Amino acid sequence: MTSTSKQSALESEVVSICQDLIRIPSVNFGEGRGDERAVAEYVVASLKEVGIDSTIYESATNRCNVIARIKGTDSSRPGIVVHGHLDVVPANASDWSVDPFSAEIKDGMIWGRGAVDMKNVDAMILAIVRDWKRNGYQPSRDIVLAFFADEEAGMTFGSRWMTAEHPEVFAGCTEAISEVGGFSVTVAGGKRLYFIEAAQKGIHWMKLTALGRAGHGSMMNEENALTAISEAVSKIGKHQWPQRYTKTVKILFQKIAEATGKPFNADDLRPLLKEIGPTERMIGATLQNTANPTMLEAGYKANVIPGSASAVIDGRFLPGFEDELNETIRSIIGPDISIETISRDIALEVDFEGDLVEAMCDAILKFDPEAIPVPYLMSGGTDNKALSELGIVGYGFSPLQLPADLDFMALFHGVDERVPVSGLHFGVNVLKDFLENA
Repeated sequence: MTSTSKQSALESEVVSICQDLIRIPSVNFGEGRGDERAVAEYVVASLKEVGIDSTIYESATNRCNVIARIKGTDSSRPGIVVHGHLDVVPANASDWSVDPFSAEIKDGMIWGRGAVDMKNVDAMILAIVRDWKRNGYQPSRDIVLAFFADEEAGMTFGSRWMTAEHPEVFAGCTEAISEVGGFSVTVAGGKRLYFIEAAQKGIHWMKLTALGRAGHGSMMNEENALTAISEAVSKIGKHQWPQRYTKTVKILFQKIAEATGKPFNADDLRPLLKEIGPTERMIGATLQNTANPTMLEAGYKANVIPGSASAVIDGRFLPGFEDELNETIRSIIGPDISIETISRDIALEVDFEGDLVEAMCDAILKFDPEAIPVPYLMSGGTDNKALSELGIVGYGFSPLQLPADLDFMALFHGVDERVPVSGLHFGVNVLKDFLENA
């Protein structure tokens, strides 16, 4: 088989595997209600078919993680973890223009829940290692394949459980790659920047509770818990957070300025946001801490003033600015409203340099010679947070070349989630080249 036909076979298989994975509804409803059993068994069977052994680690009933280790030719080299998650967020079929679990191909895209988050990457990983096994290729270093459960609901039954209960499966690994990195963003003049995730914000989800005096809705009441929580939520939602620029953010915006010919003002990077189109919504959130009200809970009858009222705040902090987030929230709401932590996780930031980063950049440039690889800080989080607790340095590198007019960020957890077939072809070739040279 020629190199061209091998590449074509790889591209064909990544599409079919991606469709297979989407058609398995591994929905995570949160609060422990998820089921990755069927999709995990698919992964195991896909690996077994070409002679790769893997193991399912079940953290709770049907909460399944899959681990496989591919031995490298040089066991003295540190290993790399290549990981994805198997769960997806729910999808309301009535909101979609296609069945969200059909994996239909139309308009040059694969449509379905998980198409970008992140069964496309799971498919790339499977297609690459199956290709290696068929062709007798062995990577130079050990590669641990990890397909985690529960990434979409705090990682409790997935990477957090695996790193706490089975750290031995990652033994000898020092680096990792996973989702939301290596995707293209087209700027002025048609130049393509490829955003590689080198940092991510930390998480502090908090429940605020105000206590008051319960009573009849027709009477005067100056201790209304609903009024107190509403005022606190309004203040938080309208708070203007100060700009805080990390090293990753500064590098990214310098590259944006160079690519577009626009001025770079180190004291205020916001004018450059408009140069990156819809990606501005996510990147704008990485210039400051954020705290968004997301839930309210109070009352049970129209004429009863409740004795308590609560709100949930989604707080995200930049690397190095967790204390600022927490102290600011406390100062905004005052001493009479309690704060309960629902979930908290670390921020990450690693250097955009070294052999691994060079291999990422080289792989992208091989398939897009005009590419401009850049680091970025992600507003959300990934399973790299859990692996970092084991000293494993992680990046987001799941390459995709995207149409210039595609609002990629809107597809994450969005209606009509879809991934370009051509982008998937590009990604699997880039990722394969990277893994063979990392």
